[in-house]
Amino acid sequence: MERIVTVVPEDGLHARPASKFVETANSFDAEISLGRADDGDLVPAASMLAVTGLGVSHGEEVKLVAEGDDAEAALDALEAVLSTPEGGDDE
Repeated sequence: MERIVTVVPEDGLHARPASKFVETANSFDAEISLGRADDGDLVPAASMLAVTGLGVSHGEEVKLVAEGDDAEAALDALEAVLSTPEGGDDE
């Protein structure tokens, strides 16, 4: 399964948003990858270094790809993380 999502947090996928994204990805029984929507290169969503290394900014579109038992639930949860402004749900 795959999904295209626009990154809403102002810091993009850096620092806290990336940490929350990776923590969420690691909570599912699925192989999850992430990359820019306009680029074919995907990185493991479970790797903080790989996720921050993409340098994704606010407003960019990313592609999420998930395979496994929890694939759809994982995509739903990760889309929620990427679609929530920083501080929108826990501050």
